[in-house]
Amino acid sequence: MTQFLLALGAFLLAHAVPPLPAVRGRLVVLLGRRAYLILYSALSLVLLAWLISAASRAPRIALWYAEPWQAAIPLIAMPVAFWLLIAGLAEASSLSVSIRSPNPSTGPGPVASVTRHPVLWGFLIWSVAHIPPTGHVVALILFGGMGLLSLSGMFALDRRAQKRLGKERWKALAAEAPLIPFAGLMRNAGRLAEIKVWPVAMAALVYLWFLLDGHQRLIGPDPLAWF
Repeated sequence: MTQFLLALGAFLLAHAVPPLPAVRGRLVVLLGRRAYLILYSALSLVLLAWLISAASRAPRIALWYAEPWQAAIPLIAMPVAFWLLIAGLAEASSLSVSIRSPNPSTGPGPVASVTRHPVLWGFLIWSVAHIPPTGHVVALILFGGMGLLSLSGMFALDRRAQKRLGKERWKALAAEAPLIPFAGLMRNAGRLAEIKVWPVAMAALVYLWFLLDGHQRLIGPDPLAWF
């Protein structure tokens, strides 16, 4: 349990301090925006891997016992989560997280027309979907904490974007990029055809690898064990 709490503390600290405007500003000046985002994303993934590994070894206090239908929830949700993560990082965005620098003169891309915070929604879907089939205290702390962090991050990014872009410009961009995924589907349906194929293909490959081998190899439980 000690290592899990240390990993959780390190993960939360890494997502509380570097994003502070003063700290982030200095790091961006020192490293450049792209290098900062790449290094920050790499650090987040390393700490997330440590956190999940520590959680898998921590003592388990059961809160409920999962049923097969609960185990099916992440199987259904994770393809969407993987696509949001990969496509969101790959598409330049002035409204949310991305590894690409946005063009201030252009509006939200086709992925942002699905939701303006695709990466954070990917993490939120991942975390919430994994709560029902786990059912123990450490998992609830891990996935519940990750979900709350992702949700709060959306509003923090909205405030930061409003300050950077100006309230009127942010409102105009946000009108084309809904907060809730697919909330503007009818209005933005024509933009879905602009979505690139390669993030969809990569998300499918990553999902299949985790389903058939990766999840069991890296984390432990076999996601297909219930079936």
